[in-house]
Amino acid sequence: MLLTAPSRACCRQYGHIRHLVGLGRLKSTPVLTSYLVVRRIHGENKSASHHDAAENIRNIGIIAHVDAGKTTTTERMLYYSGRTRFLGNVDSGNTTTDFLELERKRGITIQSAAITLHWPPRDAVPAGQQPKTINLIDTPGHQDFRYEVDRCLPILDGAVCILDGVKGVETHTERVWNSAHLSKIPRLVFVNKLDREGASFKRSVQEVAARLKTLPLLCQIPWWNGDHFIGVIDVINQVGIKFSSNGAMNIVSAESIAKENPALREEMQTARLKLVETLAEHDEEIEDQFLSDEQAEISSSSIKKAIRRLIMDGEARFAPVFAGASFRNIGVQPLLDGVIDYLPSPLDRPELQVAVASKTASLSHFLEQEAKTKKKNRHPGQPPILALAEVFKVVDDPKRGMMSYVRVYHGSLSRSSHMWNSHVHAFEKPLNLLHVFANDHHDIQELGTGHIGAMTGLKQARTGDTLLTFPGHYSSGVPEPLRNLQIKTLDIPPAVAFMSIDPYTPTSREKLREALSKLSREDPSIRWSVDEKTETFILSGMGLLHLEIAQHRLLTHYKIDKELALWGDIQVEYAECPLDSAGPLRVEFDRPLRDKAGKAACRVSLEPLQDHHRDQLHAGPDADVSESFMERDGNIIRVALILPKNVNHEKLPYEPETIRQQLLNGAIAGLARGPRRSSRVRNAYVSITFDPETDFFGVASTGGHITNSALQGVRSALKEVQARTQIGLLEPFTNFTITCPEESSTMVQHDITAARGGQVLEIRKPEEEMYTEGGIDVTNIYIPPDPYDSVQSLRDPKRNTVRMLDIIGKAPLKEMMKYDSQLRSMTGGRHELQLSPGDFELVVGPREKALENERF
Repeated sequence: MLLTAPSRACCRQYGHIRHLVGLGRLKSTPVLTSYLVVRRIHGENKSASHHDAAENIRNIGIIAHVDAGKTTTTERMLYYSGRTRFLGNVDSGNTTTDFLELERKRGITIQSAAITLHWPPRDAVPAGQQPKTINLIDTPGHQDFRYEVDRCLPILDGAVCILDGVKGVETHTERVWNSAHLSKIPRLVFVNKLDREGASFKRSVQEVAARLKTLPLLCQIPWWNGDHFIGVIDVINQVGIKFSSNGAMNIVSAESIAKENPALREEMQTARLKLVETLAEHDEEIEDQFLSDEQAEISSSSIKKAIRRLIMDGEARFAPVFAGASFRNIGVQPLLDGVIDYLPSPLDRPELQVAVASKTASLSHFLEQEAKTKKKNRHPGQPPILALAEVFKVVDDPKRGMMSYVRVYHGSLSRSSHMWNSHVHAFEKPLNLLHVFANDHHDIQELGTGHIGAMTGLKQARTGDTLLTFPGHYSSGVPEPLRNLQIKTLDIPPAVAFMSIDPYTPTSREKLREALSKLSREDPSIRWSVDEKTETFILSGMGLLHLEIAQHRLLTHYKIDKELALWGDIQVEYAECPLDSAGPLRVEFDRPLRDKAGKAACRVSLEPLQDHHRDQLHAGPDADVSESFMERDGNIIRVALILPKNVNHEKLPYEPETIRQQLLNGAIAGLARGPRRSSRVRNAYVSITFDPETDFFGVASTGGHITNSALQGVRSALKEVQARTQIGLLEPFTNFTITCPEESSTMVQHDITAARGGQVLEIRKPEEEMYTEGGIDVTNIYIPPDPYDSVQSLRDPKRNTVRMLDIIGKAPLKEMMKYDSQLRSMTGGRHELQLSPGDFELVVGPREKALENERF
């Protein structure tokens, strides 16, 4: 019996499957019911509200390897939530989040895009309830844009990790999963593309356990008709969900499935039982219910709450798993239900940690302590700060100029707020406060706690900056410790490739300089410098594709005339490293700066970075020395200030934290250019000591002089090491996995080791997996069989006749940047190459001599 309801009523019913099946199994009569999808945009959706309570917000990211289906899935989410009127297609170049010209041309995501949607749709929400607001960020999947992913993850509260059902867990999947782990972000797994030939839900889930080291909790299993993927089985609610070609869902009761396919019904029951048993082993409430009466059925509500509890800490010991095929419009609506059911709101996340100087504490603890202190600009009872937000992305919009994307952690930002940037120590006031929907922006008056938005008019804000607003007016500057209150910033990965740009005219030189400044502000992983001897611009980035995109943006967005400069080829970025120690050296800088005389000094020592130096990053400070340690660009920098004893630091003629930052800036600048090839320096341990009794000269010691004393000290130490020919060269390596026919594997291995300077670490068959990695025994995990486990597909009689091998190893990035074309000639095109970032390694022997003879 097929029942078709009017579209508006159907939307009310389908919005959450929980409203169809209640809290337990569906106990209705065996009926196949069709639920249509409302695709109308309601007026209130056009400009999303930013006053929603924090418990109704979900800030999530879509993370995956390139071409796993992130953008396609996002497009379906927008469509079925009623946010867009039509389904965009990556191949057609009309998706909402891939709006850049180059994204649509290449069919890949280049920059992260923020959008907002509501789920369930407003017409599907029961009376008296409100839909949840999902702030979603679609991230790139290519390894060259890993920094773009990394800078977005810390401001998110949850993530959906999408897998290609044919390829399973891929190299970049592991990397973004680990990045999410660093930020303790709860995650769901969505196994996509199960409609494709060769897709394997079983193998994908096994790899989730083996390679991502998380225990999969199967909330859904695929519904196969033969070897055709037609829908999903809701394991928790014990119903089937069929999808038509246009995405309309048909909810099929367990009784109907039992009549049509008894084996599938039995698999449904097995899947639920195994899920409950797994939860009972790790969740006390489910364990109590399970042991009290094994015959009693545990409600769907209890199961969902248990799953939510297990993943909430962000340690990824468990991961709810969903199934689907986004391009075929299968499984997206239940995935959105999973986002609401399992991923946290901002209130569910651990407290934000903030740093003041070398001390780190929770924001609430800091505010409690600060509220107890008296400030002359703050009235009694007023909070120390009104709002706190973080800038996580800066974009140069063609219409609005520089836009700073922010996440609000405390209070509310308004467009009239005067904001203190604690990184640059300056007040700024936004021109506009915006709600962002991909490349569409709407003015709003206020941005509340937990929300994501954007601001225009901030002239100095960069990625990672902390913004604060205060109840009082600080005309003479913000007092300690408020002025240095910061959220931990993200380390920028080292550049591995560069290209030279040599403008022909002074005018084109100045225009290029301005464009590069804006480009590096947009993307801090893009770095640029000017060669002191040739005055050539050097543009550095994360890889071949990254620099190609940067060059395209310079030519198209910033209107740099390609004919007015000489553009070099993209090359690998080498680094330099000290092989011997130098110092301590006392350096005194007393040259005028900007026609202003001054003087400052410090002591600098330099040595090769060793493992024991890293232990100091977590060591306690010396009682008589104010010291700090920072790891930056593969170096560790120690800054020590010898402060006078028994003296109130607030009465000193200098600010210790400001001097520390100035010395640190000087050291970073000194390490930016080595003495051998003018390349960046890595693997160095730098110690800078500043004794005010001998190194501080009152008002003559300006910030510029203090910074330059550290810079000159570091450069002097490097030159001393170079005089002894003890500066080594480092080159970036890449980790690779090459899947190729067994008959070609010997040739590939020989080419890697003999001609490319690489190393083969492991050879294995693709079907061979480690079944005990991370303490997870994959053989004991319940996973339903794939339809072709025991029956060979009739559509492809030659299936599995070609034996493939995985060759795993590492090699110099220079040799692998364009290696795919070389592989094609050896394998006849029957190969797959995956690269992931490796470490910098010392260049020795013939490769070092060859580099010395290169022109650079």
